[in-house]
Amino acid sequence: MSIDTQEFSSANETSDTMKFVVRYGSMRHLGEFIAKRQHSIRRGDDVIVRSDRGAEFGIVLCESTEKTNSYLGDNVRTGRILRLASDEDRRSLDEVASREKIFFTESQNMINDRKLQMQLVDVEQVFGGERIIFYYLAEKRVDFRELVKGMSREFNTRIEMRQIGVRDEARLLADYGDCGKPVCCNTHLQEMPPVSMKMAKLQKATLDPNKISGRCGRLKCCLRYEYDTYEAHRKELPKIGATVITREGQGRVIAQELLVRKLLVSFDDGRRVMTDESEIVTVVSRGNRGRKDTSTTEPDENKE
Repeated sequence: MSIDTQEFSSANETSDTMKFVVRYGSMRHLGEFIAKRQHSIRRGDDVIVRSDRGAEFGIVLCESTEKTNSYLGDNVRTGRILRLASDEDRRSLDEVASREKIFFTESQNMINDRKLQMQLVDVEQVFGGERIIFYYLAEKRVDFRELVKGMSREFNTRIEMRQIGVRDEARLLADYGDCGKPVCCNTHLQEMPPVSMKMAKLQKATLDPNKISGRCGRLKCCLRYEYDTYEAHRKELPKIGATVITREGQGRVIAQELLVRKLLVSFDDGRRVMTDESEIVTVVSRGNRGRKDTSTTEPDENKE
């Protein structure tokens, strides 16, 4: 497989270059890549890029801007767009996928022969053939030096062993979530956000682990998306147990409906009325005074 390795004259963006955000690799890395303006590059184009791992097959997501830079962070991967992908490149990509299946089978046999306590999850050959990356799970430290030597002799290329967690396993292998859409971890998520049961409780989600767990077996990442909004509303509304005066009289808050900013108020005559925030005249007592919010001490359950 022939790879064009032409280098650009400068690593900095100049008048004759542009920068694009490109997604590449099995782990769907995001990086900022320079291209010459003479290339007509658009969103969704398949491209061959040069990253720190070698020649990669990637897809252009958008042009690089200050906003994308803030999203990618300080340690953004960088490189160059060598050229637009050709039909030959796409056929070569299919060949790479076929070889990866062979590498997986042969490597699994090597692991079994050496009785190593590790689970091989996936194999990725960099498009240009510069290295093969083996992703594995292991509960303890594994001495795989002899394994790597054997792989190097067998596959005649650089070998990289990458230990991952169960969430990364889902990122590599999972397809669709319970929502019917591709799982977030292998589409748009750049980092795995910490998620706790506190977030599920605040959003009044079911606490059935089978329904709030993702393909990785951990709490679903989407529980984190709206949590900040729920938490902001919770702090702004009168607390549960607070005594309030409404247009219908004095009562006690027994529940909050956070997204619609309403309160369920119990009055002295036994009535329970769903009351809009705007109908609260004043708060007589704040409620939950002196009680510690124990939910804030719950650990984040999605940390590896």
